[in-house]
Amino acid sequence: MIDHTVRVYRSDEPLARDEQLAWKIAEVAAEQLDPTPEVADMVINRVIDNAAVATASLGRAPILAARAQAEAHPVSRHGRGATVVGSPERTSPEWAAWANGVAVRELDYHDTFLAAEYSHPGDNIPPILAVAQHLGRSGAELLRGIVTGYEIQVDLVKGISLHAHKIDHVAHLGPSAAAGIGTLLGLGPATVYQAVGQALHTTTATRQSRKGEISTWKAHAPAFAGKMAVEAVDRAMRGQTSPSPIYEGSDGVIAWLLDGPDARYTVPLPGPGEARRAILDTYTKEHSAEYQAQAWIDLARRLGRERPELRDPANVSAVVLHTSHHTHHVIGSGAGDPQKYDPTASRETLDHSIPYIFTVALQDGAWDHVDSYAPERAARPDTVELWRTVTTAEDPEWTRRYHSHDPAEKAFGGRVEIELADGSRVVEEIAVADAHPLGARPFAREQYVAKFRALAAGVLADEETERFLDVAQRLPELTADELDGLTVTPLTDPAAAHPVAPGIF
Repeated sequence: MIDHTVRVYRSDEPLARDEQLAWKIAEVAAEQLDPTPEVADMVINRVIDNAAVATASLGRAPILAARAQAEAHPVSRHGRGATVVGSPERTSPEWAAWANGVAVRELDYHDTFLAAEYSHPGDNIPPILAVAQHLGRSGAELLRGIVTGYEIQVDLVKGISLHAHKIDHVAHLGPSAAAGIGTLLGLGPATVYQAVGQALHTTTATRQSRKGEISTWKAHAPAFAGKMAVEAVDRAMRGQTSPSPIYEGSDGVIAWLLDGPDARYTVPLPGPGEARRAILDTYTKEHSAEYQAQAWIDLARRLGRERPELRDPANVSAVVLHTSHHTHHVIGSGAGDPQKYDPTASRETLDHSIPYIFTVALQDGAWDHVDSYAPERAARPDTVELWRTVTTAEDPEWTRRYHSHDPAEKAFGGRVEIELADGSRVVEEIAVADAHPLGARPFAREQYVAKFRALAAGVLADEETERFLDVAQRLPELTADELDGLTVTPLTDPAAAHPVAPGIF
């Protein structure tokens, strides 16, 4: 890997194009390298993972609304169109990226990478797949594009913090998806450079979408970034240019949205000919909740089974989760959001409330992507009573481990201290989720397939489940005609049972 120093340049201090971060990203995207077998295998896992969580979300309102918008747009000229999960209609690739991006993100249940910034790198797959389907590309080309999308997003996340300035993390997704599409289509660095700049420029927004009363836009934000990436590449292919230098300019992203004119960042990117392995640094979710909650769910459900008296609020005086800065301030009591303790809060808010999540996992000894968020579950009196005893506290050591560059030391959990009514204490800790590569039960192909089958049960016919798994696991060899098989068809049309109010389109 080559570490690139990125800083702001004054208007009277020109920066050559080939020294700009957007160009460095474009050079990586323009190099056509076959992935290693290990990387190709993980891409297949994540395609299965995305399809699993999209399938589980098909009847939810945001997915149906996004699907209806996509179906209102016919297939654009000069292409075959792209498929929309759960729909019999084909549409223009940017709208397929939109609808499928919402379906993948809605349940907050797919892969993650956390470093200086947060991310769900699987959000790259819908826009890259949509363009591959529309333009009749092969499975091997799609595979290379997805590898680039993961590589660029992970490398940006390692180097540049957005949340420190309340900028939403999808600002790294626009450039990574544009780069991935560039690799898919075999575009040169000059074209990808313009697309990366446009994609970044159009996808910077505040983090209010993940704060307070979290709305349905949380699922739409990455889909919007993917849609913008498709459009940015299209414009760049037509010779249109972008604000430049987009990162380093005196009125650019770093100068005004991030650390300011004196900032310096270090972004690692692969050197020429170097294998793109970033996807191997990422990890998926066993549970449908914010990633920082994964380890806490595993610890809570174990405690609930081993110490059933902890489920009863009459036995518990206080529960403190000592954890990282991010967990405390984003999904913990340090956020200062009263909604995190509100039993009438939306699902989107509850899946960003570690006090709620820990309480329910403790009482139930399990976690379910539907039942654990049900309004009647959140409102149960004994749950509400116990929930309000749970707080978080930042622990510098867990924050340090959260930001560690050593995979063996990096951690997303913490230490729980439970004060019981009889004066005794329970103290336990967990570093990583059970499904993490270093966890108690690391996910491999078997677990990804099992997750898909579990979430597809009752939604897809058995033969459709097996058909999809066969196609997905042959990804590197797929022909253009077979790429449509990466979209699933449910037993019944969810749109028929849940009509969506009409809009403009």
